[in-house]
Amino acid sequence: MSNTNELIVYVVSDSVGETAEFVVRAAASQFNGGQFQTRRVPYIEDEGTISEVIQAAKEANGLIAFTLVIPRLREFLIAKAAEEEVPVVDIIGPMMEALEKKYQKKPRYQPGLVHQLDEEYFRKVEAIEFAVKYDDGRDPRGLLRADVVLIGVSRTSKTPLSMYLAHKRLKVANVPLVPEVEPPEELFMISPKKIVGLTISPEQLNSIRKERLKSLGLTAQANYANMERILMELEFSEKIMKRLNCPVINVSSKAVEETANIILHMFGKRG
Repeated sequence: MSNTNELIVYVVSDSVGETAEFVVRAAASQFNGGQFQTRRVPYIEDEGTISEVIQAAKEANGLIAFTLVIPRLREFLIAKAAEEEVPVVDIIGPMMEALEKKYQKKPRYQPGLVHQLDEEYFRKVEAIEFAVKYDDGRDPRGLLRADVVLIGVSRTSKTPLSMYLAHKRLKVANVPLVPEVEPPEELFMISPKKIVGLTISPEQLNSIRKERLKSLGLTAQANYANMERILMELEFSEKIMKRLNCPVINVSSKAVEETANIILHMFGKRG
């Protein structure tokens, strides 16, 4: 039951109504001790619902704040509220009109676009967190939840590829293939269609590893960059990829973006 002195603000939207409610609360916070409550009416699709809200606002001596992007509904609410002498605040309309003049083109008039953008953003953040958590075979359980699993020997761009694909909202785990370590059993429990093998020419891998050792202040003669060792690792990884029967991409002389776009195409995603 509302206090008789309490102002009721009806928040009307053809989407969720979060934007309008946030603005109402921000404005009301400037009035110390002013009692109010919001009643959100989301996903408005017809004039009948708008008429009911206007009548309720009239009886409660309240006001209406709205974010309606569909012109028909917006015009109806403004006209009907004026007729019933109910005060209304158009929260999004003036900004859209100003932008329309500047851009010199019509808006899309599609409700919920901000909410969609928010969902895209949170999916991206979730995918990035996933890539970090399940990088370098850290937790094999992630393989069961991943959209894509990258496998390959060290320095085949697994980590940068995982991060790039995460920005495209794919959950990516990656597993290094090392002859002395049996791949996790989870790798053989998932569909080979989710797995992408990464291979590279021995010469390029040798060059990349030598540079890596130099950057770490280590001798380029270490076993890590030894050609015999590299050939052994590549042979081992090839056997695993054949056993899994997964698609394989040769990343020799390919930029991360180029390889990522091949993978995005394989998974039906746009780059």
